[in-house]
Amino acid sequence: MVIPESHILKGCLHYLEARGIYHWRNNTGAVRIGPGRFMRFGKVGSSDILGILRGGRFLCVECKAPNGRLSPEQKQFLDDIRGLGGLALVVRSWQELDRALREAGYIGDGPLFEEGKNAVYSV
Repeated sequence: MVIPESHILKGCLHYLEARGIYHWRNNTGAVRIGPGRFMRFGKVGSSDILGILRGGRFLCVECKAPNGRLSPEQKQFLDDIRGLGGLALVVRSWQELDRALREAGYIGDGPLFEEGKNAVYSV
């Protein structure tokens, strides 16, 4: 069974909320505002989730399905954020996000959820 990217994104949003990490869903795209006219919003290639970590470090999380690939614009965005000192991640589950934040020193040891109570996060 292939897990849809939307489920991974939802799990990561729930995880960040549960951890109390300041974040928001970042949408990009375009909408039709008239015949032949479009209005773009967001930065092309910017990550699915943006946030601010303890100490003011910028957080970018690109959520991908198991076989999902970064577009050239997404790769450039992540590289730019890393070059400026931000934490830019590509994850395929909320568990990968947890691991990356632990490795970066933003999450301490110990479980977030009690056994059997994290079903909403285990998509």
